[in-house]
Amino acid sequence: MSELESLKRKILKLLKEDIEFRYAVAGLIGLEELLRRLDRNERELIKLREDMIKGFERHDRELAKLREDMNRGFERYDKILEKHWQEIQKLREDMNRGFKRHDEILERHWQEIQKLRKDMIEGFRRHDEILRKHWEEIQRLREDMNKLREDMNKGFKRHDEILTKHWEEIQKLREDLNKLREDMNRGFQLLKRHIDALGARWGIISEEAFREGLRGILEEELGLKVEKWTHFDEEGLVFGYPSQIEINIAIKDKKVILVELSSHVRASDVYIFKKKVEFYEKITKRKPDRLLMITPFADPQALELAKKLGIQIYTKV
Repeated sequence: MSELESLKRKILKLLKEDIEFRYAVAGLIGLEELLRRLDRNERELIKLREDMIKGFERHDRELAKLREDMNRGFERYDKILEKHWQEIQKLREDMNRGFKRHDEILERHWQEIQKLRKDMIEGFRRHDEILRKHWEEIQRLREDMNKLREDMNKGFKRHDEILTKHWEEIQKLREDLNKLREDMNRGFQLLKRHIDALGARWGIISEEAFREGLRGILEEELGLKVEKWTHFDEEGLVFGYPSQIEINIAIKDKKVILVELSSHVRASDVYIFKKKVEFYEKITKRKPDRLLMITPFADPQALELAKKLGIQIYTKV
């Protein structure tokens, strides 16, 4: 090997291994600054690569944490949805049970209405049967009267005295017929009042309409002129709150009678009537001579309480 070749190899080795020598040579040929910049760029690139690797690692950790948070959030959301679904199922079951109870109540109401309709039809049938029997009796009575009139006409010329006696009998029979007619009318009125009472009790006619009917009975049969007394109860002494109070008053022989008319009297009705009487006494400063409740139906408890409170319940209507 020549000395030149040996020198080249030494120079190349020094350039590779000795940085100062390399810079010295670069400076001699004007490349020293370029090499320094390349070295800085290389260090910057290495640092940038390391920072990017760290950034990617942080990014991966953030993504993993975000994935964990999302999974926990979805788990909580799934639990909430499951809880809501269970609540919806419970609500649906409660609604079904409620509708079932409602259907059962409606079915019982319908059965009661059917029974009431059946009872009413049976009552009307009995009423029609009674009217039919009455009509047959009247027809037979008319036939008997016609026959009697024929017999009277045949014997008129022969038996004036017998005719006179027959005529007297006819007069008595007419009186009996009138009395029978009056008894029948009273019976029909009594039956009508009981039917009206049943109607008011079951809501077929209004309670007010039935009271008006009873008021007419008082005036016709008992001779009592019934008027309404009204006053506003500001302190709520009767019902516990301010309200308009109405009470029926009848005056006979200068005696004041307070009257309550109803289709059905219960113990609570007796108590309220007593509170109305006390309110009337407080406002008018006058004590009534008689307390009277008129109804076709009165509960046993109502009768017992009325007796204790000095109230007379009249049920013969």
